[in-house]
Amino acid sequence: MKMGSPPGFFNWSTKWCFFIGLLSFLVLTVGLIWGIFYAPTDYKQGDIYRIIFMHVPAAILSQSILLLMASFGFILIVWRAKIAGMFVRAAAPVGASFTLLALLSGSIWGHPTWGTWWVWDARLTSTLLLFFIYTAIIGLYSSTDNKITADRSISLLSIVGIAIIPIIKKSVDWWQTLHQPSTFSLTSSPSMSYEMYLPLAICVVGFYLLFIYILLLRLRVEILYRERDTSWVKDYLNQRIG
Repeated sequence: MKMGSPPGFFNWSTKWCFFIGLLSFLVLTVGLIWGIFYAPTDYKQGDIYRIIFMHVPAAILSQSILLLMASFGFILIVWRAKIAGMFVRAAAPVGASFTLLALLSGSIWGHPTWGTWWVWDARLTSTLLLFFIYTAIIGLYSSTDNKITADRSISLLSIVGIAIIPIIKKSVDWWQTLHQPSTFSLTSSPSMSYEMYLPLAICVVGFYLLFIYILLLRLRVEILYRERDTSWVKDYLNQRIG
């Protein structure tokens, strides 16, 4: 049974879901404890900067998830892979949650740093638009009874929506902004000490693992719901109940 088919993917995820969940818990525990309790205090911001160990991973995931949704949306439109549409549907609320976490943690961080909970800064405003894109995808899917049409519609919206990603990434360069430059860069060395950078990198990995775990759980539920009239789902449920 191919992993690209709903029953094939469901069987594969059964084997890996618990392991990925446990690994995400362990990695996040190490990263957060290291960052919150053992990383050095920032000489300018004091201990309030420690929210970075949640804010930056959430901000990175908020953009990465939409890119993944657009990729799977493209696969659905071109190759009509059923599981790709389920991925887009299952990932949207997770992306919205990480984006909201990035906005809220950024607001908490910004209050003592900037003296206000919110400013219409280019980075903040573009991230807020990203959150609206996620909510639009969720709303569009919920408003359509035909799930095949809904999958294609939210896939197209995901592909169009990724236009916001370069705006978010370049906002601190294109406009005058209060927001600091990106913490992670492929072209330059870290702007913070490695005692801060390493636990932050671990937290980013942990957040990615957490996303994969949550996505697998949501995909499994989505597959069972979509395939509820098939014989393999009925057999699976009978085995679980019996």
